[in-house]
Amino acid sequence: MPDVNVKRRRLNRFTVHSLHNLARIEMSTQKGNVSRSRGQKHKNATAFRNDRYGASVQVKKAKAKVHDGLCQHCKDVMEWKVKYNKYKPLSQPRKCVKCLQKTVMDAYYIICKPCALKLELCAKCGKKEEIVIPLDQKTEEVEEDSSKQNRGNGQEKTDDDDDDEEDVDENFDDIGLGQK
Repeated sequence: MPDVNVKRRRLNRFTVHSLHNLARIEMSTQKGNVSRSRGQKHKNATAFRNDRYGASVQVKKAKAKVHDGLCQHCKDVMEWKVKYNKYKPLSQPRKCVKCLQKTVMDAYYIICKPCALKLELCAKCGKKEEIVIPLDQKTEEVEEDSSKQNRGNGQEKTDDDDDDEEDVDENFDDIGLGQK
């Protein structure tokens, strides 16, 4: 019987002690230090520039990256990461949380582009928010841009180009440089 009483006393003492500590703890409801009247102690004279000493390849790629398939909050986060040199690109594809395939090619994304497009989810946070830059728009623009660039650089071949090459070969037959 004495063991039971000892246990009861310990239990009572523990609960009373815990309640006493809980009563002493007061949580602050204040957001930030409202009473401070002075200004900021250390303030930068110039704004941070991630390309101050010449833009590296990584910074150039990060700046050129279009963050599509994201909600407004996630887009702002990604832009902040690029602006303050915190964006680190993926070295290998990651696994999509919806289809469980290694198809996520963009850093900080958790859902691959086909799944995000099909389910209409933000590719970074996975929430059903309004998408700022839709995924399907970007793929069409990339195709159009690549075809415009090919035409501008003269890399796009047509049937007329093939005929010109044959004409050039025929012209060299006169001096003995043509194909036989």
